[in-house]
Amino acid sequence: MEHSHTQPYQIIDFSAQYADQISQLYHAAVQHIDHPRYPQAKLNAWSSAPRSKKFWQLRYQRNRAWLAVNDKQEIVGFISVETHFSQQGYIDCLYVAPTSQHQGIARALYKTLLHWAQLQQYSYLSVDASYLSKTLFETHGFALKQVSYQQKRGQTFTGFYMQKRLTD
Repeated sequence: MEHSHTQPYQIIDFSAQYADQISQLYHAAVQHIDHPRYPQAKLNAWSSAPRSKKFWQLRYQRNRAWLAVNDKQEIVGFISVETHFSQQGYIDCLYVAPTSQHQGIARALYKTLLHWAQLQQYSYLSVDASYLSKTLFETHGFALKQVSYQQKRGQTFTGFYMQKRLTD
């Protein structure tokens, strides 16, 4: 009998019942960043505390989001994309739980989003990548368009605005 490797997580559509877990994961993922470009003051400016459930529920009423859920029904990652016209195809979040990183979860979430965007016949996907996520998006064919700087609570964050063309 052939041994099949089962995925320790599955990708599901966003559901409001998970809003609290998403809030905790986002905050934990930010606070666990260990990178010389992100000193603690920056991490605190990025996420000083978990946001309300309501924040995430409202956010994902107008965007599409997918969750990676493990066999204990815990969220181990999430990704979301803007669907309204002006920002259509803009990936606004991609986070993986600190204990679940480097297991292909971000890639699996991205591929789910990509497949959906192709079905919607989106022309482009775009993202403001951080230093940490830039390589992932480059690997998947995103090209750097411009470097951006965002102020948040007195800290400056460098972003990499990247685009990938989906249609010819």
